[in-house]
Amino acid sequence: MITADQIKAAHSKVKSGADFPAYIREIKTMGITHYESYVLDGHIDYHVSGDYTVKVPSKYEAVTIAGSVDAEKFKADLKAHQQGKTDYLTFISMCAAYGIEKWEVCMDKMSCTYFDKAGNEVLVEGIPH
Repeated sequence: MITADQIKAAHSKVKSGADFPAYIREIKTMGITHYESYVLDGHIDYHVSGDYTVKVPSKYEAVTIAGSVDAEKFKADLKAHQQGKTDYLTFISMCAAYGIEKWEVCMDKMSCTYFDKAGNEVLVEGIPH
């Protein structure tokens, strides 16, 4: 079985958004089918083939998520993050300020979907293979 420590070891290699595709490829080889990452406190639920979930606890103090979404600003700042211009905590602050509650990564579709507090899709992106 996959452990939270194995997932954390893979995630420790991510220094910016530019490192994200390699991380996704690595955890996909572990059998992870999809995961949800929560902006509120950084906890993540990893779903593994075989119908079990590995829960990674909070990474930081809870942040306040804006009640309304600013999709255009989010997209612009996300692009900068993906280019390696910001670190993870800056990305989290940006998500919270622009109303992003969580994102879900699907390994089969190689996609990342961002959601607002009401559960609406804000943005769906493909992940480079």
